[in-house]
Amino acid sequence: MAVQVRKGQYAGKLERIEFGRRFRNDFVDPAFRGEDEAIARLEAIAWDAYQEGRKAPITRKAGPGFADPDYDLSVEWFETSERLKRAQATWADPKTPTRALVICGSPRNDGTCPGEISKTFRLAGLVKDVLAGEAIEVDFLDLSELTSAYGRQIHPCKGCLSTAMPLCHWPCSCYPNHSLNQVNDWMAEIYERWVAAHAIVIVTPTHWYSTSSALKLMIDRLVCADGGNPDPTSTQGKDPAKAKEVELAGWSYPKHLDKRVYGLVVHGDVAGIEGSRRALSDWLDWMGLVDAGDQARLDRYVGYYEPYATSHDTLDGDQAMQEETRNVARAVARVTRALRSGGLQAETEALPRPRPK
Repeated sequence: MAVQVRKGQYAGKLERIEFGRRFRNDFVDPAFRGEDEAIARLEAIAWDAYQEGRKAPITRKAGPGFADPDYDLSVEWFETSERLKRAQATWADPKTPTRALVICGSPRNDGTCPGEISKTFRLAGLVKDVLAGEAIEVDFLDLSELTSAYGRQIHPCKGCLSTAMPLCHWPCSCYPNHSLNQVNDWMAEIYERWVAAHAIVIVTPTHWYSTSSALKLMIDRLVCADGGNPDPTSTQGKDPAKAKEVELAGWSYPKHLDKRVYGLVVHGDVAGIEGSRRALSDWLDWMGLVDAGDQARLDRYVGYYEPYATSHDTLDGDQAMQEETRNVARAVARVTRALRSGGLQAETEALPRPRPK
């Protein structure tokens, strides 16, 4: 079967003037004016990188273990991949401590607007405390850093898998793209934190009938964990025609994050919590994670149709919801212990998939 790569959507490269305007937007502060000549020199270098498409300016030969050992592989990607391999080996070692990743999915904190902590952060703290009390090492991932920490970014998923699954590399190789100034991508660190965890607990608010944009960015970028290609040389980097050929020759759709236990806490104020919780459960189930039972999947309203201004006070008084949140952590701890000790190994073995994807 001959593969066809469809073209015609890309608008083309920027003109020099527009490129310069966008580049200089990083230096609007009048404090930079004394360095305008230096900034102009940097702009000229950045323009050349953009024109030449220097996505990965520092490379190395892929070496043994790759389909094409002579391929010039991004050093940044290679180093991230090596960290993931080490994290996976530690995760699989039964002698290592049990680790849980607790994710605060709200974009709010008191370091920037709105100037107040989120209820999500408080609920995630309850989960963290219970897990720590169960002698589990807790890694707390606060996605609100995307709105308050300098240089924190999660770039959007480009949907490479929709062209061909092998074009979606594990870990993601779309970023950093230095020629487009798409750098400081937090996912290179976040992938490692997911791989290292035996359990994942996501605590999230409901924004317009769905999760927050901060959480959704991370979710979309985790698509490479579900079927992603650990060898970019097999597709000669981002060659869509080659990737289509590889997929059509037979692809196993490896699940890089399966066998991790999960729990969910979804909260909102007037609508959408059930749909958001179901969508998260379906996503994690699809990736091969193991749910910790009905008490580990919680959706609740905080101050249903009450003023936002007093919602923290409402949470203070909702002792039942606080205890239900703690139960999510207890259920996750219980199932994680059983899975690691071998008590659930047979039950979680994947059945043959007639239509893997």
